[in-house]
Amino acid sequence: MSKNKALFAVALITSLFFIWGFALNLNPILIPHLKKACQLNDFQSSLIDSASYIAYFLLPIPAAQFMKKYGYKGGILLGLVLFATGAFLFYPAAAVRNYAFFLGALFVVFSGAAFLETAANPYITVLGDPAGATTRINFSQSFNGLAATLAPYLGGLFILSGKNLTEAETKSMSATELNNYLNKEASSVQLPFIIIGIVVLVVAFLIYKTTFPPIVEETSHELEDDKRSLMTRIGELLKEKQLMQGVLGEFFYVGAQSCISSFFIRFSEKVAGFAEKPASFYLSMALLSFMIGRLLGTALMLIINPVKLLITYAIINVALLFVAVSVHGALAVYALMGVFFFMSIMFPTIFSLSIRGLGAKTKLGSSLVIMGIVGGAIFPPIMGRISDLTNIQTSYLVPVVCFVYIGYFAIINLKVKKVEMVTAH
Repeated sequence: MSKNKALFAVALITSLFFIWGFALNLNPILIPHLKKACQLNDFQSSLIDSASYIAYFLLPIPAAQFMKKYGYKGGILLGLVLFATGAFLFYPAAAVRNYAFFLGALFVVFSGAAFLETAANPYITVLGDPAGATTRINFSQSFNGLAATLAPYLGGLFILSGKNLTEAETKSMSATELNNYLNKEASSVQLPFIIIGIVVLVVAFLIYKTTFPPIVEETSHELEDDKRSLMTRIGELLKEKQLMQGVLGEFFYVGAQSCISSFFIRFSEKVAGFAEKPASFYLSMALLSFMIGRLLGTALMLIINPVKLLITYAIINVALLFVAVSVHGALAVYALMGVFFFMSIMFPTIFSLSIRGLGAKTKLGSSLVIMGIVGGAIFPPIMGRISDLTNIQTSYLVPVVCFVYIGYFAIINLKVKKVEMVTAH
């Protein structure tokens, strides 16, 4: 492959990191938006995260099996088509203003994203000089961070109207006036998601027309493993105590991350009195601090034991969340923004600690750790229910529990002096 063709191939695969990062970080915009447009409570609106993360939980292993048969390129193309299809389904979902339809569309979007994420990380490592594989994957991951920063800002700009009816305003409207208002709110997602679907199909066409090098990744150990059933190999891994503790760690981490970002706008409105558009800007800045935190945290790990850093960050996040649930006004929002910075290193650090010493079992073990992200489907509904029963501020005690476990996980790994960091999530 010529240098120019290789660079173009890298650019195309890098765009996948941006695509799924953008979709996932639109959820904090869709939660308050669809809560308003479909007249939902906090528990019901939290199912947006559930639809997204359940797809991530269910699809990685089928995606891997599909790619084993049809190749990584085939998996990427199917993922992009699924992603675009889900985006286009937002148009009829908004037209009928049906929440279940929206959830189905999101499930299709993130089924496609699961294919993309399963393929993109290994693919980017083979597109060029093997010595530059780590640099390429870190470069590509930075676009995932860029997408996380842009998604809430652009979503707030083009999807959120900034208008929330008071209870008195709602009661003063006729049924027709209220229905027209809600239909207008719902329709604001139609054009943005049509544009997203078209862009994704353009990327799919470019990838279809581009020649990529094949990936040869099975070792003799893995081929020998293939002779045994998948369930037998999973059964062996379930006995690996450190791995299972790590799966639980990612379960709690992704649950906390999802809770904190998904209800951020609603928290900012209720606790600090921010309107939804300014709140979406603050969320964008919080996610920018997450990306900066990842970069600074990686540098700090060169001079500080990563496990000790993980313990420190977990303690700081517990403290910041107690501030967020104890005070009112802008200070509570700023405390919540600080949590994003100190979450930044957690996923890759927990991941790396979890798969240490697995040897030939590492690939399947990694899949189990990734499946731990189903925490993002479980914890937001718990938080939403608590918010409905009490208030949104009290519900932020849920991620406190998550960070307590992460601190415990770090403490039991204190003997580890060096962590080979992986780039993930």
